[in-house]
Amino acid sequence: MKLLVLMITLLSLPALAEEPPVVYAGTLGSTSIVVELDLNKPDEVTGRYFYQKYRLDLPLNGVLDGQELKLQEGLDDFDDTPRPELTLTKDENGGWQGNWTNPQGKNLPVKLQPAQLPAAATDDGYLSSLFHTDPYEYLRLSALQLKAGKNENFMGYQLQWWTEPQSKISFFEIVSGYPEASLPTINQKLRARLWQEVSGWHACMLGASRFGQGEYQQTVTPEYMSDQVVSISVFTSYDCGGAHPDFGEAPINLNAKTAETLTLEDVVWVGDGAPFHYLNAEDRALTGKNDVDFDTFAQYRDKKWAPWLVKQLAVAYPQQMKKPTEESEDDCDYSDPSVWQFPAWYFTPKGLYFDPTFARVMRSCEGPEWSVLPWSAMKGHAGSTVINMEH
Repeated sequence: MKLLVLMITLLSLPALAEEPPVVYAGTLGSTSIVVELDLNKPDEVTGRYFYQKYRLDLPLNGVLDGQELKLQEGLDDFDDTPRPELTLTKDENGGWQGNWTNPQGKNLPVKLQPAQLPAAATDDGYLSSLFHTDPYEYLRLSALQLKAGKNENFMGYQLQWWTEPQSKISFFEIVSGYPEASLPTINQKLRARLWQEVSGWHACMLGASRFGQGEYQQTVTPEYMSDQVVSISVFTSYDCGGAHPDFGEAPINLNAKTAETLTLEDVVWVGDGAPFHYLNAEDRALTGKNDVDFDTFAQYRDKKWAPWLVKQLAVAYPQQMKKPTEESEDDCDYSDPSVWQFPAWYFTPKGLYFDPTFARVMRSCEGPEWSVLPWSAMKGHAGSTVINMEH
């Protein structure tokens, strides 16, 4: 999910300009394409497009001179490697017409018109939201068909897995185990996450190279379910053309009664006064305002939360939490409170699992198997949402 947030942020920067990107549909040669262009800066036009057949993004950049638009396709490798070019002229209907030419001299006509989205919106809640907020992504995702996978029982809850074949992103929905009134709302959140991860895969392929040469592997694992909680590990490793491959844990923790995202402070509170509720920007966009600003949140995590967690983990895991010495074979310093300020976390039958955050050179220290805070350590520290932490 970290990757998805980063890539969406980068791709959404043009939205800060006066006009949002414009989405067009049309043909390149005889092949259907969808194009998104940010035309706010004539000297720095940016965009992307995909062939309906492949649905993989190809980046665009170029210059708008009056009614003439010249674009280069693909990523700039800064060594003057020739790239395909689009030379387009604006027509009276607000579209573009012209030609696509590759370095080998192949020439194909291009015809684009402002995209007309299908009148019948899908009944999928997340895709329906894209209909209004991100028509380019809507046109990519709305026609995709998910493939049914295995059906399994987890902690008494029946799960049906679904996979998007191109990206191979898999997620499950909960078929039974929760009240019928609760299931649709929970599953809407899970299905939304599936589509977000599919978008993240496409963003990775765009950042990597032409036609999907990045690497994006994801493992989704149900960790804990009860009448109060749905908790899922989502671990992603990826190489999207940056300086280094990366990986990260971005779990899902939901209140099973309301399907609302649970924050750590909803579950455990070690501060003064009443617990507050603070969500990241992505979740906040869906659920409303926070109780406090980021500075207050960060100060609590720094001064109260992280030192408290270190003390609890030192009691539960004295050997693993020892500060490394010069003679130590392992340089991972889990006794440093700073690595526990903003951990990824999820529920397990034995307690809450926490994944610390290290600087890049120490990323191999992340993902320890042992770092589960026992339920007993959290007695007397209930958060704002009443959850029975006894299994």
